[in-house]
Amino acid sequence: MLDWLKSRPDIHSLRAAVCDLNGILRGKRIPVDQASKALEGKLRMPLSISGLDVWGEDIVGNKLVFSTGDADGVCQWTGRGLLPMDWTAHPTALIPLWLTEESGAPFLGDPRQVLARILERYKALKLKPVVATELEFYLVDPKPERPRGPISPVTGRRLDSDAALSIDEIDDFESFLHDVYAACRAQDIPVDSAIAENGVGQFEINLNHTDDVLRAADDAILFKRTVRGIARKHGFVASFMAKPYGKRSGSGLHVHFSLLDEDGVNIFDDGTARGSDTLRHAVGGLLAAMAESTLVFAPHFNSFRRLRPNSHAPTTVAWGYENRMVAIRIPGGPTAARRIEHRVAGADANPYLVLAAILGAALIGIERHLNPGEPATTDVYERDLPKLPPDWASAIASFESGSMVAEIFPDALRGSLVACKRQELETFALRVNNFEFETYLETV
Repeated sequence: MLDWLKSRPDIHSLRAAVCDLNGILRGKRIPVDQASKALEGKLRMPLSISGLDVWGEDIVGNKLVFSTGDADGVCQWTGRGLLPMDWTAHPTALIPLWLTEESGAPFLGDPRQVLARILERYKALKLKPVVATELEFYLVDPKPERPRGPISPVTGRRLDSDAALSIDEIDDFESFLHDVYAACRAQDIPVDSAIAENGVGQFEINLNHTDDVLRAADDAILFKRTVRGIARKHGFVASFMAKPYGKRSGSGLHVHFSLLDEDGVNIFDDGTARGSDTLRHAVGGLLAAMAESTLVFAPHFNSFRRLRPNSHAPTTVAWGYENRMVAIRIPGGPTAARRIEHRVAGADANPYLVLAAILGAALIGIERHLNPGEPATTDVYERDLPKLPPDWASAIASFESGSMVAEIFPDALRGSLVACKRQELETFALRVNNFEFETYLETV
């Protein structure tokens, strides 16, 4: 790593950061000559930074702050990087870190450590998850006060229609996409295909599958940061909000996964389109845990604008084969590639927590041989099926009381996430928006 830095004399400072509950990187700008300090585990930061709210404020009553004197943890290098970021005003690079206790034990309020703990349970069973992610985002014009479609760099016209799978739209933004792909290659982020999605200025870029699940979550975090940085360079804002436009498509974080045994055989494949009993048990676990883990998949006030009927986003606890209306889809194709697609998470969710929730619930389903019931073959929005929590407050309460999420997430993280989201919910509840004034001020 230090040899790489010597090859980049244009880099004078670095970013050393950990990922918090909201998927936001928090850390320090350090001089290049302190790189070895960060790489060797000699950098310290407060453990409480993993549990700040979305505005970067301390959580009221957070034990990590007020009961312990806001004690430091030890920042350990994840082994990934240095990661060049050449879209900033001056070229820099990121050193990704995660938190441990003073004793060296993993700090279980750190989302990356929590995912690592789930993976240890798979390793004990001699199973290896293989995952891939699909991330959607919007490019918007940064000048108006509210989001509007971007202006095409080619035609000079503002985008104003849902040009799903438009090659012309891909071509119009080729310069932006080219730079995104180049920056991802420089960081070894395995980007695959890109499409114009079903929204004004909405795109989807898939990341290739890998059996290194921690790396897959790292890739998703780094990809979001890269896209936002390259968008600024091109005069746009890139938004991973779940629903930036009330009447347009939402943006999701879809996760595909399969399981390999110690011989590298996909245990979801039984040679048929149905898939193995193990696949169905995994689906059973995902369905059983879905309502109480919805807070992980929809962690913000805006997230629940996406989870609405007839929106291509799930609202019911249902599964099916080749059915994009359900929460858990089993894609078709060659049986050797049999896998599960989890479609609940929004693009605004924390990838570490999303993968922990999905893999943790699937593992419980496999261990307990949970039955998923019959797959849905019709419009699930019109059927009398169990529902996801309808709003943010319900999702928080369900996560707090859920017995399955208690098996997946350690107490430190569960308590921190619940307190964080309650504080954010209260903050939103105190804000009266313009539409409320327009509707009620002199009417009621």
